[in-house]
Amino acid sequence: MAYKSLAECVNDLEKHGHLIRIKEEVDPYLEMSTIHLRVYENNGPAILFENVKGSSFPALSNLFGTLERSKFIFRDTLPKVQQLVSLRNDPMKALKNPFKYVGSAMSALSALPLKTPSAKNKFLKTSISKLPQIVNWPMDGGPFVTMPQVYTEDVEKPGILNANLGMYRIQLGGNDYIQDKEIGLHYQIHRGIGVHQSKANALGKPLKVSVFVGGPPSHPLAAVMPLPEGLSEMTFAGALGDRRFRYFYDDEGFCISADADFIITGMVYPNENKSEGPFGDHLGYYSLAHPFPLMKVHNVYHKKDAIWSFTVVGRPPQEDTSFGALIHEITGSAIPQEIHGLKEVHAVDAAGVHPLLFAIGSERYTPYLKERKPQEILTIANHILGKNQLSLAKYLFIAAREDDENLSTHHVSEFLQHILERIDFKTDLHFYTNTTIDTLDYSGDGLNSGSKVVFAAAGGIKRKLWDKLSENLSFPDGFKNAEIAIPGVFTLQAEPYKNAEKTAAEIALLNIALRDVDLSGLPLIVLCDDAKFTAKSINNIVWVTFTRSNPAADIYGINDFTINKHWGCKGSLIIDARKKPHHAPELIKDAVVEAKVDEMVKEHGELQRIF
Repeated sequence: MAYKSLAECVNDLEKHGHLIRIKEEVDPYLEMSTIHLRVYENNGPAILFENVKGSSFPALSNLFGTLERSKFIFRDTLPKVQQLVSLRNDPMKALKNPFKYVGSAMSALSALPLKTPSAKNKFLKTSISKLPQIVNWPMDGGPFVTMPQVYTEDVEKPGILNANLGMYRIQLGGNDYIQDKEIGLHYQIHRGIGVHQSKANALGKPLKVSVFVGGPPSHPLAAVMPLPEGLSEMTFAGALGDRRFRYFYDDEGFCISADADFIITGMVYPNENKSEGPFGDHLGYYSLAHPFPLMKVHNVYHKKDAIWSFTVVGRPPQEDTSFGALIHEITGSAIPQEIHGLKEVHAVDAAGVHPLLFAIGSERYTPYLKERKPQEILTIANHILGKNQLSLAKYLFIAAREDDENLSTHHVSEFLQHILERIDFKTDLHFYTNTTIDTLDYSGDGLNSGSKVVFAAAGGIKRKLWDKLSENLSFPDGFKNAEIAIPGVFTLQAEPYKNAEKTAAEIALLNIALRDVDLSGLPLIVLCDDAKFTAKSINNIVWVTFTRSNPAADIYGINDFTINKHWGCKGSLIIDARKKPHHAPELIKDAVVEAKVDEMVKEHGELQRIF
């Protein structure tokens, strides 16, 4: 379906039962996000809020809330685009089977951006304060744009084919921003916009930025796609949407997406920053206030019947989870093709994506030896941790394909058990210290700063994992409520974290108590604040364990040792996943707003049906 606009998509979704309208006035402060979260949790439809308090513009959310709906939206183009991405990663495919891929080549050619100066007369002007001022979480620093397409050009190679289109949140107000004149631009390291700003800074020039909101659904998806080198987001948007990306330049030289519903234009000047945040983020915690680039607003454009597009992020799964599933559908094996020997890689959504990666690689270095051990997969692990966004991972668990041809990185519990059955904690842990981690991860020792660890397992099964705790197992004072989370892993509740010195004393007590106890079937112990909650589900165990720990600081072991600067342990591994004073606050819903929405739902038949 070649949608010309977001409105066309809305009408199509409603026609096929994929969208509901809420006609009652809804407050953009927490109420809209509360409704969104409940609809998403119930696998509900897209939501069109027709009456947003304080704004004349309607707002759409949960557009990509299920993989099924996303496939419906792109039902006519998904197969061709999958071929196109595959072809960009392996051009030899076209030479080997030219007739199979001729459609993909035509898709790429017909998707080239189209300059349409006549579209200028479609747009009206407004101001930042008249846009929907949506605040998703109680401690957010102000209203944010959560589904933006941020467009920048390379000052050394201007033009749309060398441009970058990315999804970086925008703070519309609050903090020290001058209302209607300044907004905050937040982007993380390893982003394309950073390259453009660095080049502009080096020349002492301001960077022109255009923020698009809305437009055909292929546009926001293109902004988050990890595309192969040489395939621009605008070309991809055209191919996926079966409609060329239309654009023009306004009188001030800013690029305008002719199909977008809203466009905010402005300048980012060298070294001009203001405090941005806090913001309830996709790890399930707030990202805190930090200096980020200040964008000085020039114009705010909108179409006559514009629809504002937004999402809500928080502890996974959320709508961005479905985004990730759709991206996987499109890219398939793109990353494995780029890293020799890599068979699968999966960023675990339940752990907040960047904190935890699972991978499977080949282990072929010494086929003449009877016992396999991690060798080639360590080389692959190094390559993974040096690859684009994958380099932000904290924990990487990697297994050998030869040990189980049916192993999948998408089966979280089974994959963890596979690793724990085979890993040797004396030799198979490899740390990277004083390095970069995700900007949104506060488990490290500073912004973007922390450590990484690789758990590498290859060879036969070394231990049978237990799914029960021994009745005779006892712990020192201060530890209680041991619970099996999955076979081989148990949670242990400890007193609240105080400091590193107190933790060292606690670990010493555990060592004394457990060093002579048979824990061979329980290789991993997770220290936490609430053992029952942490062990309740696989999502809970991976979320708590891997978002609340910094490998170099929070991994300990029973009978641990250091030889030639290599750390290991002869007994069970301990991960201290308690909340620490430097961690960001957890996202907690507002009880008053929750109660108000409860009452609203009683008056809305369709919401009642969904819930």
